[in-house]
Amino acid sequence: MKVYIKNKLFSIGGASSVINENKEDVYKVKGRAFSITRVKWVCDLNGNKLFKIRNKWFNFFVHKAFIYDNNNEKIATVKDKFFNVKNDYFILGNKDEIKIDGKFFSLSANILKNGELFGTIRRQITFIADAFELEADEKDLPFLIAIVIAIDNITDNKHN
Repeated sequence: MKVYIKNKLFSIGGASSVINENKEDVYKVKGRAFSITRVKWVCDLNGNKLFKIRNKWFNFFVHKAFIYDNNNEKIATVKDKFFNVKNDYFILGNKDEIKIDGKFFSLSANILKNGELFGTIRRQITFIADAFELEADEKDLPFLIAIVIAIDNITDNKHN
């Protein structure tokens, strides 16, 4: 299944829309207004929180974001490298080995789970707000959306 994640241009908490190829909403990404750690939630269409994403409070040279499940238990840490010239990101703490193969902010990157293709991210070129195309199995989409939001949070944190 293919979905499109688009940051909303005018949003107090940093919300994003997640739509399918037919331009129908499939998930919601809600943000908390005035959050130092950029807290966001991936929710289903009924508003049920599936994943929580937040940045580390204080970053020295390596930036991190944490992904929590709906029971508020940390299930993954997304981090970059000390000198992240290639825009490499790593997902740690998950029971499976998850790696992003390719530059996240180039035109496309593959998400590998235990060495096999888990999903594909394609950056959409817009001048207004960040937008991504994500292709993966439907059952894996909420977690992969959380990964995309975590990496976007990290890059926003580094540039702001």
